[in-house]
Amino acid sequence: MSHPAPTDYSTSPLFDGVSLGAIDLPNRIVMAPLTRVRAGSEGVPNDLMVEYYRQRASAGLIITEGTYPDHASQGWIGAPGIANDEQATGWKKVFDAVHTAGGRVVVQLMHAGRATHPALNGGGRVLAPSAIPIDGVVFTGAGEEPYPQPEAMTTQDLEAVISSFVRAAERAIAAGADGVEIHGANGYLLHQFHSHASNHRTDRFGGSPENRARFTLAVTSAVADAVGADRVGIRLSPEVGLGGVVEDDRADVLDTYGVLVDGLSSLGLAYLSILHADPGSGFIQDLRRRFDGPVIVNSGAPGGQTTRDEAHERIAVGHADAVAVGRALIANPDLVARWREGHPENEPRYELFYADTAEGYTDYPTHDETSIVVH
Repeated sequence: MSHPAPTDYSTSPLFDGVSLGAIDLPNRIVMAPLTRVRAGSEGVPNDLMVEYYRQRASAGLIITEGTYPDHASQGWIGAPGIANDEQATGWKKVFDAVHTAGGRVVVQLMHAGRATHPALNGGGRVLAPSAIPIDGVVFTGAGEEPYPQPEAMTTQDLEAVISSFVRAAERAIAAGADGVEIHGANGYLLHQFHSHASNHRTDRFGGSPENRARFTLAVTSAVADAVGADRVGIRLSPEVGLGGVVEDDRADVLDTYGVLVDGLSSLGLAYLSILHADPGSGFIQDLRRRFDGPVIVNSGAPGGQTTRDEAHERIAVGHADAVAVGRALIANPDLVARWREGHPENEPRYELFYADTAEGYTDYPTHDETSIVVH
């Protein structure tokens, strides 16, 4: 049943509180993880990032940009890490600023897998489920380079990556994060295990849906054991074919994600976040029922932008417990107030999304600032 957009948005269930595990949200508008490449060559969150996240603290929850758990897992220039004490100290400044402004924040932990290059990860090994490169190029400091041939991960590599996620999660919580999100989506390492296109393994981590789901479950379970399941979320993107992770066999996708979500459900996680073009479809709603816990949905990729009407509808009809919003929150630090009060929105400046300055990052005006009349 469709719920028409209200004439008075202050009555929308978007602005009702909700609990995601141990994290209590004042509204259901979640800031999606958004790559912004402002962390410099050392991956240390800086004052510019502190201000950016602080400005957006009115969102019910902030999910940070993808953050690497060890240097070898870094996927692009300017990505932040939480692989050492200096990076954790930088993140603490972010968390403190968000909390002082009344917000909540979780760190998205992301291992790029084969979607990196030795020029990006400090000359480290490039790891993947199987030795299958991405067909394409990656931007490095020297310009565009072909993606390298990755190494198929050994049992020892799998164990080391699990440990790196656990250590990163522990650093994040110790620094004051409200939780962590495991990145199992968008063509990065965990997602690479889910697809036959990138996973040709013949051991217990390849082949059947149960085997291809196994590594993501192992990482998530280990992190949940370390920091508490009620502070751990996970993001999945079934059928979003980024980074050569093709999932075009519907029967296999249904089986693989059914197995995966059943396993995640048993962990008692804070939430499941799903990126999909049609969050209201029978497939995604079946995953929601199987998870049997709070679910965040996001239809904003590839290429789309979540609108206020869509976000309202997702909550009003019961498709999700919260909605992840990306581009609109980049351009509108006070998006929650704009949506509640019906104010017009700033337009995103796409050409500045991946710059390295404050322009297009912390200089978007609030509605109050644009309403000032100079006499």
